[in-house]
Amino acid sequence: MRASAGRRFLVVGLLVLLMFVPLFFAAEVIDSRKSYSQSTIDSVGEEWGGPQVLAGPQLVIPVERTVTRLATRPRLDPATGAVLTDAQGNEVVDRFEETVRQLAAPIHLYPDRFEADVQTATQIRSRGIFTVPVYTAEAEIRFDFDTVLVDRVLAEDETILWDRAEIRMAVGANRALRGAAEVTADGRALELAPLTGEAGFLARLGDPRGIDAYTLALGFNGAQSLMLAPVGRDSRVTLSGDWPHPSFTGAFLPDGSTVTKDGYEATWTIPHLARALPQAAREDPQAMAQRMTAFGLRFVEANDFYHKAFRAARYGILFIALTFLTVVLMERSSGQPVHPVQYILIGLVQTVFVLLMVAYAEHLGWGPAYLIASGATIALLTAYGAFGLKLGRRALVLGAMLVSVYAVLYMILQSADYALLAGSTLAFLALALTMWVTRDEDWFGPERPRREGAWSRLLGGSGPPPPPDTPA
Repeated sequence: MRASAGRRFLVVGLLVLLMFVPLFFAAEVIDSRKSYSQSTIDSVGEEWGGPQVLAGPQLVIPVERTVTRLATRPRLDPATGAVLTDAQGNEVVDRFEETVRQLAAPIHLYPDRFEADVQTATQIRSRGIFTVPVYTAEAEIRFDFDTVLVDRVLAEDETILWDRAEIRMAVGANRALRGAAEVTADGRALELAPLTGEAGFLARLGDPRGIDAYTLALGFNGAQSLMLAPVGRDSRVTLSGDWPHPSFTGAFLPDGSTVTKDGYEATWTIPHLARALPQAAREDPQAMAQRMTAFGLRFVEANDFYHKAFRAARYGILFIALTFLTVVLMERSSGQPVHPVQYILIGLVQTVFVLLMVAYAEHLGWGPAYLIASGATIALLTAYGAFGLKLGRRALVLGAMLVSVYAVLYMILQSADYALLAGSTLAFLALALTMWVTRDEDWFGPERPRREGAWSRLLGGSGPPPPPDTPA
């Protein structure tokens, strides 16, 4: 571009803004690949067992009550005992009140003490080019019930059917249940059966009065997340396993946790005042327990490469601008001007870098993919600077700048916490260097305008007076 320095910078600035378009489409491609990957993860996870939420156990006790209701019976002929009919041949009935015993809403009782230890072992399943972390879990839950609380929710005309009491346990999906499934009451194994119409199972208990301690051993599969509801008046939960990237989530965070490359361990202690669940109720609180109080962890890939590539596309405009800025500064001392089309080609190469990184990361992993994509981009742009832009040895300066830029980008993508700090500092330093290098620049160029316009007056330009008109 053969023009003044100010005009060159303005044109390059417009070209930088133009690069938002290809970066936007690159980000859309990354987002679609991320969605495809997530749909694969969801599909494999559901087949393995899906997200698991353990809510329970709870003691469910049937209740009977006395009800007076209006009933009818056919009227009989006192003499013959036959059913009387009216003139139309319809049976004649008598209405009367009767008192019967019928089932009322059962009593739902949560444990007084609830202690759970859950251990998980992770497996990696593959489908196509995608890998999905799934887990198998072994849970041991110790609990007891304070049956005295039952009287608080019992009406005067109701009778408790103690011998028909049962223990219910809600899970994420019955198809995930594997291995051990045993409920014992003071060492006595109970008969188990699946719940009808909902995910979970029940244990037929009988009269719970006099039973001091219960134990539940449960083996199950799962994927993506493992959650538990703190159903005890005093709840103590320990989760441990070999997954090195747990994300603790839910209504409560752990009291303490240890996470290493070999696995994790976390503990929760939750008193009854911290959870909005009734200890004894006539309505089933399981849905509320799962929705409002569950906590646990998600099995996630830490800072996965789709997220990194998407962030790289968002930061891409900064690094394209730095590259353009380097070229325009080097163009000042070059006898060969750089055409806008050449700037566009440089920007497109840096846009394709993001797509290359994702494509190779799906097959090789994040580290090798970044090395290949950045190395190819730096080599291509350095060679183009030497031969296409006619920079000669100065192309090595361009290459050194690109190495620095992509090294900083790697650090930004590796640590999300310091991304803003590194990016803003790099941008500030680049602007400061540009201001220093161009401190003596004549922005209007060697040829001043004939008449001082508004921009010149605004920028403080004086310039020589316009030459006198030359007669024709």
